Amino acid sequence: MSDPGKLNTSSSELDLDRPNIEDYLPSGTSIHEPHGQLRLRDLLDISPTLTEAAGAIIDDSFTRCFKSNPPEPWNWNVYLFPLWCCGVVVRYGILFPVRVIVLAIGWIIFLSAYIPVHVLLKGHDKLRKKIERYLVELICSFFVASWTGVVKYHGPRPSMRPKQVFVSNHTSMIDFIVLEQMTPFAVIMQKHPGWVGLLQSTILDSLGCIWFNRSEAKDRETVAKKLRDHVQGSDNNPLLIFPEGTCVNNHYTVMFKKGAFELGCTVCPIAVKYNKIFVDAFWNSRKQSFTMHLLQLMTSWAVVCDVWYLEPQTLKPGETAIEFAERVRDIISVRAGLKMVPWDGYLKYSRPSPKHREQKQQSFAETILRRLEEQ
Repeated sequence: MSDPGKLNTSSSELDLDRPNIEDYLPSGTSIHEPHGQLRLRDLLDISPTLTEAAGAIIDDSFTRCFKSNPPEPWNWNVYLFPLWCCGVVVRYGILFPVRVIVLAIGWIIFLSAYIPVHVLLKGHDKLRKKIERYLVELICSFFVASWTGVVKYHGPRPSMRPKQVFVSNHTSMIDFIVLEQMTPFAVIMQKHPGWVGLLQSTILDSLGCIWFNRSEAKDRETVAKKLRDHVQGSDNNPLLIFPEGTCVNNHYTVMFKKGAFELGCTVCPIAVKYNKIFVDAFWNSRKQSFTMHLLQLMTSWAVVCDVWYLEPQTLKPGETAIEFAERVRDIISVRAGLKMVPWDGYLKYSRPSPKHREQKQQSFAETILRRLEEQ
């Protein structure tokens, strides 16, 4: 016999995950029937199935994959307000200046060593690459220190071996920094403008990183060839790929691109989970530059996360690359406690404008009313 408590818990969890249709109705005057007695919310309450269908059309799980979830509001009162003010003073007046100094010292040490090594040891590639790997790990450690990062690593540390590729879920570009401070990965990543792009084309290029541009279709063939060549080299840094192709808000995982799973090599999954108690590490690149994202992290209390190096996986007989990718995604999602959704992350870059969505929502609401009137 089933436990009623479990049924109630399951039902409440479903209710929490169900979108609220009223949040997406046009603002201003309520939508009424011609006689002004029945509102849309009343009509939708008649049928739970209709409510779920409307919610799925208006606000599906794809949209929620890329939303920054606001922190829980304070229970404001006369006792907590002074404590909140003290917290602001400590974070912005004490911690932030100290962290800026720590990061500045890190850059001074890094550049004063990296530039001479990069210039003077050009004829000694093996030694130069070894020192540069260590220096990149060092500056990544300074970055983590500037957020008061508390990172707990689980599992054996990755080693340099041919014919292996590491794949991880993706929440922010700091995923690379968190992982790089432990292991000098070569990463495949979107090419960025500004100072981040400068770092990519100079310092990170020394690690054997591979850059691509989503707007150029020809980049796919070039990148695929570079990936195959990289995994064959025994002296190359381990290759790290974020197969989601975009940042997701650490509650979901979107579909993995199959490129990393067509290389004919061992796939080593990595699961990264951030603790949102102190700060939300999700980077919404459409609303925030990476510089502002770093400032947000440096003015928070701490960045807390867990990293799991999971058991390596190989392609099973008769398994396609897409099935292999989904199997690895499932392993990462279960370990990090993330929800799998059947969406392609690249759709994020071709979503309709907010004005267009509002017009569709208005049209959808009017269609429901019209059909109910006809019945």
